[in-house]
Amino acid sequence: MTMKQLHELFLEHPVICTDTRKITKNCLFFALKGPNFNGNAFAKDALEKGAAYAVIDEEEYNASGQYILCQNVLDTLQELALYHRKQSKARIIGLTGSNGKTTTKELINAVLSKTYRTIATQGNLNNHIGVPLTLLSITKDTEIAIVEMGANHKKEIAFLSNIAQPDFGYITNFGKAHLEGFGSVEGVIEGKSELYDHLMTHDKYIFMNADDPIQAEKLGSYVKKMGFSTEDHQYYNIQYMGANPYVVLEAEGTRMETQLIGKYNFPNCCAAIVMGKYFNVPLEDIKAALEAYAPQNNRSQIMEKNGHHIILDAYNANPTSMRAALENFNLMEASNKVLIIGDMFELGQTATEEHQAIADLAAGLDFNSVYLVGENFFGTTTTLNTYRSFDNLKQHLAKNPLPKGTLLIKGSRGMALERVLELL
Repeated sequence: MTMKQLHELFLEHPVICTDTRKITKNCLFFALKGPNFNGNAFAKDALEKGAAYAVIDEEEYNASGQYILCQNVLDTLQELALYHRKQSKARIIGLTGSNGKTTTKELINAVLSKTYRTIATQGNLNNHIGVPLTLLSITKDTEIAIVEMGANHKKEIAFLSNIAQPDFGYITNFGKAHLEGFGSVEGVIEGKSELYDHLMTHDKYIFMNADDPIQAEKLGSYVKKMGFSTEDHQYYNIQYMGANPYVVLEAEGTRMETQLIGKYNFPNCCAAIVMGKYFNVPLEDIKAALEAYAPQNNRSQIMEKNGHHIILDAYNANPTSMRAALENFNLMEASNKVLIIGDMFELGQTATEEHQAIADLAAGLDFNSVYLVGENFFGTTTTLNTYRSFDNLKQHLAKNPLPKGTLLIKGSRGMALERVLELL
């Protein structure tokens, strides 16, 4: 079957499923493989549950006309996404960075959807499987698609950019994330910059944080760009008015009061504003979108439980985002500040050094109680409370309940520190 024929079949059955637990009637099932599973073995089950066709890559499973045999299912999914993207008239915004990608994506989508029919990456489906699935969710009515791209090693963003073929792009920042794969902060900069490299090579449009010296240097002579700045008036000027705890900003004399905590969310808001301006979204609609957006899914969520005022930021963590969160929490006006932070993953050889630095920072800030959780924090030299595992923390809190106050919970996804809520 040619890619053109497969694409015609996809247009007849425009829902892609890769998990037999989520099969919808008349979908196309792609039998992807993983370290511990072979999707080919589930193809029959997918068809029995209502899938129209199953795309497989092992001859022994090719039992009827409902099976589409290819050389490699993942490659075929990616090639189909690229083919579909080339047929689409939607404008694609590519988005990457070390921190704030998902929040920025949601803010951009909130702003642009005020004027356009948009789609955006669901959750953080931002890898070599998620990006193709996002592209394949573009319909004939879609005008703008915001495609988030994640990476933990070099060449990954370049690969995803070749599939997405973005017309526009933005990098949130360059931080200490996935150092195990990138090797160093310089490796992070090189890897994330592959999005800008792709855009410049293809003479596409770039959005930038002009106050970021790395972006300013890299894009200094590039013409097709629009940036934001708090000071440089050759770019779109946005003023930071404070965050106690929510970010307040001002653009063109219009005050915007968001539901996002921390100064680190200010540039995320700015990116959404500057894209809204580029795409001619009225400023009052931009303001309405930013003020209505409330974070979800353990990303700087603010909640109350049993007398505790909680900032739940347990979706992910790296040294850059952890430092920003602690410094912001330190500046907040709140009573009885309690800090519970968990290990930061994928730091490679820098793990010991980076966890010690965060432990030292936490010890030097003004918190009433601090709890460090995980093998790496347990190994630090500190006077703070350390717990080798979540279960150890749980045992301690069962005997010594947390006092009522304001609680910041942050750690890498693998630490699953949202479980602390069950202990309150």
